[in-house]
Amino acid sequence: MSPQQASADLFARARAVSPGGVNSPVRAFRAVGGQPRFMASARGPYLTDVDGNEYVDLVASWGPMLLGHAHPEVIAAVADAAGRGTSFGTPSEPEVLLAEEIVGRTPVEMVRLVSSGTEATMSAIRLARGFTGRDVVVKFAGCYHGHVDSLLAEAGSGLATFAVPGTPGVPAVVTADTLVLPYNDREAVSAAFAEHGDRIACVITEAAAGNMGAVPPLPGFNQFLSETCRAHGALFISDEVMTGFRVSPSGQWGRDGAVEGWAPDLLTFGKVMGGGFPAAAFGGRREVMEMLSPTGPVYQAGTLSGNPVAATAGLTTLRLATDEVYATIDATAERLKTLVSDALAAEGVAHHVQGAGNLFSVFWGVTGQVDDYAGAQAQEGWRYRAFFHAMLDAGVHLPPSAFEAWFLSAAHDEEAVSRIAEALPVAARAAARATPED
Repeated sequence: MSPQQASADLFARARAVSPGGVNSPVRAFRAVGGQPRFMASARGPYLTDVDGNEYVDLVASWGPMLLGHAHPEVIAAVADAAGRGTSFGTPSEPEVLLAEEIVGRTPVEMVRLVSSGTEATMSAIRLARGFTGRDVVVKFAGCYHGHVDSLLAEAGSGLATFAVPGTPGVPAVVTADTLVLPYNDREAVSAAFAEHGDRIACVITEAAAGNMGAVPPLPGFNQFLSETCRAHGALFISDEVMTGFRVSPSGQWGRDGAVEGWAPDLLTFGKVMGGGFPAAAFGGRREVMEMLSPTGPVYQAGTLSGNPVAATAGLTTLRLATDEVYATIDATAERLKTLVSDALAAEGVAHHVQGAGNLFSVFWGVTGQVDDYAGAQAQEGWRYRAFFHAMLDAGVHLPPSAFEAWFLSAAHDEEAVSRIAEALPVAARAAARATPED
């Protein structure tokens, strides 16, 4: 690897003009230590930094690059759209086509396009409160739904505790109506509804958790949430910003709800549906969605919502995401999970690799399934720091946090997988030798 002088210079300049030198906190490498790499370009499964180093990318822009970076057909479609104008401030055909594609793939009947996953979840919760006339929101510890004030909350002690803010700048009154429960815990959900059922507007959960590591819902858990909400007059919001159109053509719902015969009241989408551009959406049953302005009283708006270039990138990505694409990514994910597990086992590192579809991550120092945030927090994350930097030095760019899922694309071919396989033995050895003080 070439020296990181150009990245170091850019990071120093960035810290002078941006908090922490980054525009999203995880990019700063605080969880793993060291200095972030500044990227100059990307193509297929590879990133190239400003110092000229090439990396196999296992972040995929945190999920959107399902087809790989700079896919020729996506780039051509975007260039054509941009050539006609980058923003109109009016309705346009690409936003209608993208909305039709989302409705065609999922159980939603109507959809509203927005610009970020945070905006999607914030708007879905406002809509749920407006539709039900209730205020309390139930979420799960370890599930992340963007930096919405009312959802940046940590659970207190006990089975079910009304939340306190998880970050300065969020007044306690904002999270006073947020109830945080342990993930995958049916008893906690039942107890919460028994005590607060007539006040609960909605339950929001990641369709499959990916922000405490990859923690799938236990069999039937999402169905249980849907049925419990329905029985108590609350809405069930399934957050598919991460899993939507990534783990199947219909997202996580295609893996459970479509099979089991149920549907959320509202879903949120992002990442893949934007094809690498800032785009997201929320949608659901027609009677709920028609509560939105201008047809209903619940206000929501966005100047760049449905941006024609972003909508074109997302639409092109979804149209190219064939069954063959998903089969390829799924097979590569299974192969990589085995390679990682075998390398760690060879060095005697206790671990558990688990995932939700082609999303997966490694839990360090554990030997069994992790089902909730408490289990995720109990892992030996310090081993990941050593593993991460050994892989980075070998030209493999992993998520800079043990609590993030790994992402693959259809462009991860035999050469890319071979590079990862070659890097694993040394990285596994580094994890085995790591100590909490490192």
